[in-house]
Amino acid sequence: MTNQPRERVKSPCTSVCALNEADVCVGCFRTGQEISRWSRMNPDEQRTVVRLARERARADNPFA
Repeated sequence: MTNQPRERVKSPCTSVCALNEADVCVGCFRTGQEISRWSRMNPDEQRTVVRLARERARADNPFA
């Protein structure tokens, strides 16, 4: 088993950068804190944020 670093996760940014009243971006559904920490997160943390953002997007639009 090798300990190779895991690849970085592609940012879910959609270039529609506007936070709503809940501090969630209306473009990518990350929180302001998640956006500001993204480049300092390890890949596992980034994958968690992507999953949470997808869950937020589905909650915002259950038909998407």
